[in-house]
Amino acid sequence: MAPFSRMSRYLFIESLDPFESNDVQQVWELAAGLVRDGQQVTLFLVQNGVLGARQHPRSERLIELAALGVEILADEFSLRERGIRVERLVRGVKPAPLDVVVDLLAEGHKALWH
Repeated sequence: MAPFSRMSRYLFIESLDPFESNDVQQVWELAAGLVRDGQQVTLFLVQNGVLGARQHPRSERLIELAALGVEILADEFSLRERGIRVERLVRGVKPAPLDVVVDLLAEGHKALWH
């Protein structure tokens, strides 16, 4: 008899600029690993974390994460504050209000803020 396995839900909140912090790539790898392991992962980009969501050759990793099944959301206020228009976001990234974080936490997502 196989052990009972329950899918966990994770919320990664990324506030660092992925072009300035190498740690961001490690966090994204953790998110990818969890999805590959059958877990549900939402990556919420906030503050300078939204800078990686712009169309840029180095933003290819976000497209790969979205293709794996990571839900990627970018804080609408942070986007506006940095002058990033929605049509400039890479494929797979959706703008969202900060309220989404509160909702996901209330639903029981395990959170990691970076």
